[in-house]
Amino acid sequence: MALMATSTALLFSGQGAQKVGMGRSFYENSSLVRDFYDQADEILGWSLREVSFDGPEGLLTETRTCQPALFVMGYAVFAILKDSGRLNGLKAMLGLSLGELTALAAAGACDFETGLRLVAERGRLMQKACDGTEGGMASLIGGTVEDAEKLCIEFDIDLANLNCPGQSVVAGPVERIDAAVASAKENGVFRMVVPLKVAGAYHSRLMEPARKGFAHFLDECELRKPSIPVYSNTHAQVLEDPPAIREALTRQIISPVRWEQCMRNVAALGVECFYECGPGKVLAGLARRTDRSWKVVSLSEYTDLNR
Repeated sequence: MALMATSTALLFSGQGAQKVGMGRSFYENSSLVRDFYDQADEILGWSLREVSFDGPEGLLTETRTCQPALFVMGYAVFAILKDSGRLNGLKAMLGLSLGELTALAAAGACDFETGLRLVAERGRLMQKACDGTEGGMASLIGGTVEDAEKLCIEFDIDLANLNCPGQSVVAGPVERIDAAVASAKENGVFRMVVPLKVAGAYHSRLMEPARKGFAHFLDECELRKPSIPVYSNTHAQVLEDPPAIREALTRQIISPVRWEQCMRNVAALGVECFYECGPGKVLAGLARRTDRSWKVVSLSEYTDLNR
């Protein structure tokens, strides 16, 4: 039978994994999933289903749209796995950036509606912060974390992501990012330096207005202790209770995503297989570059459930 690993963990996608058509095959084959998309359209007041399935790509890529779309698809895949009894032996959940909220909702820290409202407000606030600043990001391939940190100090920018060995991301004002990219290309410390096509400087100081707004919004939302361990991007440890969840989710907006360490800590639990719940295979790719012995099954289409 498909998906019968005895010790598993769930991975939830972050912004950047989205693509037009995401979630359509699950919607067409599952009444459970259709209910989630119908609920989402009602809660949000616009058709997330239409944007997810039909685009246009530019609209789906916008932070305020993309984040709810990824949340609903990830949560729907989790719900199918749970409903079909395939989550025995589930040891942990984790998500990349926005995906951490999906993991928390799936783990019972909040219900689907609360999770979606949190994600929608997070996306709105981050979109507003992007519109109010001129921020950029760049991916650093090769080199060490220390090399990336030195570059951040030299150009007064922030370390935004630690994705896997030899891959980090920096963020900050566009002019400083451009200067850092030019310098990094010249000094040869990194094998490749790639400016990213993003709307702003996520996980940096430029997101401070979003952090403040989200902290206030979180205070009004009811949260519970997760029923399954969820590992935080900010410190790569388990989020134990609502106060810790609020603090971590608030800090995450302006802090580095420590994805590699999260994955290593969960793998150390003896996880036999990770299931990636979201479009594409971004997280599987990061896992492969971290430790090739890890098994990751990407569930981006309904047919993947039979693998």
